[in-house]
Amino acid sequence: MHKWIMFVLLSAASLLGVYLLTFGLPAKPVDESASLPEGTVLVKVEANSDFTYGEEEYKVKVGDKVILKLQNKSGIHGLKIDELNVDLEGDNLETNLEFDKPGEYVMHCSVPCGTGHMEMKTKLIVEAA
Repeated sequence: MHKWIMFVLLSAASLLGVYLLTFGLPAKPVDESASLPEGTVLVKVEANSDFTYGEEEYKVKVGDKVILKLQNKSGIHGLKIDELNVDLEGDNLETNLEFDKPGEYVMHCSVPCGTGHMEMKTKLIVEAA
């Protein structure tokens, strides 16, 4: 009896292996910031279903060319910075920014996404170079 169970498990694992080799393994994650020019910083903000962003704060330096990119991990969210007139939502999930002075900017969700929408906030901190 145990031999048959082991045979079935081994066969299933072998078939899964052949399937993955034939149709391709999942793609490896790509480091998007590796191909950016000198002085350009990618700030990727991940929006989660528990009404949080990936980090409590994001830091950049004065003079950096910043690519601000929103990635919705689950659900539909937006990202808005009122002081900079930035609103990332829908098809527009990326923008370019450049800062000439230090400061702090509150980033909040701009798409009504549920009960925790009003508390969905993070900070962008611009530090002196």
